[in-house]
Amino acid sequence: MIHVRLNNNTRANRPLISNYDKLVHTLCSLDLVLRGSVRVTPSNFNNLTLPSYHLSLSTSHQKRKQMADIPIRIGIIGCADIARKVSRAIQLAPNATLSAVASRSIDKAANFAKANGFPPEAKIYDSYESLLDDPDIDAVYLPLPTSLHHKWAVLTAQKKKHLLMEKPLALNVAQFDEILKACEENGVQIMDGTMWVHNPRTYKMKEFLNDKERFGLLKSVNSCFTFFADPDFLKNDIRVKPDLDALGALGDAGWYGIRSVLWAADYELPKTVAALQGPVLNEAGVILACGASLYWEDGKVATFHCSFLSNLTMNLTAIGTCGTLHLTDFIIPYQEHEASYTTSSKPQFNELVTGWVPIPSEHTVTVNVPQEACMVREFASLVENIKKNGAQPDKKWPTISRKTQLVLDAVKASIEKGFEAVEIVS
Repeated sequence: MIHVRLNNNTRANRPLISNYDKLVHTLCSLDLVLRGSVRVTPSNFNNLTLPSYHLSLSTSHQKRKQMADIPIRIGIIGCADIARKVSRAIQLAPNATLSAVASRSIDKAANFAKANGFPPEAKIYDSYESLLDDPDIDAVYLPLPTSLHHKWAVLTAQKKKHLLMEKPLALNVAQFDEILKACEENGVQIMDGTMWVHNPRTYKMKEFLNDKERFGLLKSVNSCFTFFADPDFLKNDIRVKPDLDALGALGDAGWYGIRSVLWAADYELPKTVAALQGPVLNEAGVILACGASLYWEDGKVATFHCSFLSNLTMNLTAIGTCGTLHLTDFIIPYQEHEASYTTSSKPQFNELVTGWVPIPSEHTVTVNVPQEACMVREFASLVENIKKNGAQPDKKWPTISRKTQLVLDAVKASIEKGFEAVEIVS
């Protein structure tokens, strides 16, 4: 049994308690009993007098649970369209809560919060600085244009707020290294917003790639992410503006292709990268479509293509000595709560060469929460470990981000050098 020691007579007041519903759930799940044998339940919570978040726990196990279910408080800087999706993901993640949003316009921030179901106690700010100065914010989601990432990511880290950032993280690896340095100096976790790698399907596919009997050794990867942008997008979207997102399709869609190739190769960097001839640029010099080939010293090869000018396609194929992995929706699954992929292991033609034996098999993975909520859950878990256990920031995710940025830089450099092969120097 857990007892609550009353330090004052402050009544539970819903508007003043951050994330009220999650707090009620937490107290009830811990089976709290107030001194005087009054049990905490959802129905009587409003009528109880509670301490100012001070619990006196009777066992070491109960002490460990004292803070276990209090969510990580996340503020959002900027009201980009992608922030709508991530706002929902934060609400679906069991260990995170929406605590604030900031925009240069207070009306825009307020309308964004209302439209995206922010809790009533969430704070609305008319400047990014004000949100970063809020001591009640644990972490920040940063969906600003890429050209603004460096400034605001460094400042966020200096304010000791953990960082969930939209991709690409920076305009180049030099900027990224400065962001990472600020995070390391301030004990801040950083993770990029590549959602598909957090989907349970991705882990199941990796099991297949790691199976030497069914897949063998990786030999080649092909990745493609394209979508057909309308004239308004090609004229006005920030992703075609050199002062906002100068990397264009390479930074936006190409990031996914590069990440998928590295994922299949266990994040081993290629030796060289060569851009494919024929990239399409707009009048301002921003990339609208491009591709590249990647080469490893052991003979592995990969290609990726990205474009704002072709039909919506999200294909990924990895070929090994014994098997093949293939899927056609690797970035955003066709359905939110399930995702499929096909595998083929050691197939042959039948006797008359009229078919395959065995035919590829389809596998479907069911998920309880969408992949973007899985991403937020993972991020919040890392932040929680730092905040509550004094752990060091996890290096896995920033290391992967940096490798992705390195390859992206090499593709851009290869285009600028007339499609010469560019060596990757880590």
